[in-house]
Amino acid sequence: MTNQPAAEVRELVKRYPKSPTNAVDGLSFTVERGEVFGLLGPNGAGKTTTVGVLTTRVLPTGGSARVTGLDVVADAVAVRSRLAVVPQRVNLDRSLSVRDNLIFHAAYHGVGRAERNCRADALLDRMGLQDKAKAVVDDLSGGQSQRVMIARGLMHRPEVLFLDEPSTGLDPQARLFVHDQVRELRDEGVTIVLTTHDMDEAQKLSDRVGIVDHGKLLTLDTPGGLIRSLPGCGTVEVTVAPGTESADELVARLIELPGVERVEQLAAAPPSGVPSDMPPIPNGPGRIAAPPAPAGVDRDIRLRLYVDTEPAALVGPVVALLGSHDAQVSDLSLGEPSLEDIFISLTGRDLR
Repeated sequence: MTNQPAAEVRELVKRYPKSPTNAVDGLSFTVERGEVFGLLGPNGAGKTTTVGVLTTRVLPTGGSARVTGLDVVADAVAVRSRLAVVPQRVNLDRSLSVRDNLIFHAAYHGVGRAERNCRADALLDRMGLQDKAKAVVDDLSGGQSQRVMIARGLMHRPEVLFLDEPSTGLDPQARLFVHDQVRELRDEGVTIVLTTHDMDEAQKLSDRVGIVDHGKLLTLDTPGGLIRSLPGCGTVEVTVAPGTESADELVARLIELPGVERVEQLAAAPPSGVPSDMPPIPNGPGRIAAPPAPAGVDRDIRLRLYVDTEPAALVGPVVALLGSHDAQVSDLSLGEPSLEDIFISLTGRDLR
């Protein structure tokens, strides 16, 4: 079985009772052994259902799903022995100590007493939890609980580890520790399927990323490959005080500059002296705007230009064009497209 992919779905379909649409609608992808595979999508996109099928918790309506070559329906028991799931919410046994949570999990998977004791001690050491071995779950911090759940999942030495939002709610130190563990596990040959809403996390950790929406696969590539596929190899962000022309008119003029692929209007902070603690409000399809400025006060606008040339080369032309239309530049920055830009371009800005 070692030559089989770590996980694969083929034309996978899942329809829940009374639902007018498929939660998963003909989804196909392969997770290679030893990679970190990021499965991304908005809320309700179908990624949780897909992971549910792969981990044998959800029965598919159609298509097929396999883990290490085994069918998740026909060989469900064997599949469960080869994978581990670290959920977003803490589901440790509160009646057991930290160490006993690990021991009980290993015993459930048939690991012998001597071996499970040895593994528990080794994993507690690896996760920096030696001094918490006898602690109860309620006394752990969020980061410590997350580390215990990862350690628990590794007790039976799974071939595939499913991580659901692994760093949600963690402080920066705990987040970095979890990220380092993910990289080390991959280097040790463990395949990791990562679901997250954190685009920065997905970009840093994933070898490949699949983005799903409405139960379908929209794209699949390395983070770098996806970013390169976005029109424009760099960005220029500029904040301006409007002059004689509206934001839409400025966008239309900027898009005509050589090297500019597209222009996006972003939410902007109010001008100096205007309260900024009001929440943003919807401003039509694909756009978010800040609350309206008080009467008589012009609001600054932020524009992001996606360019197919060196961003620095466009600074002069952009500033000159805006200045010729009495738009005063108050801030300007250069950057590169990110995985978040790809995600938004494919799935839209509308809240789910």
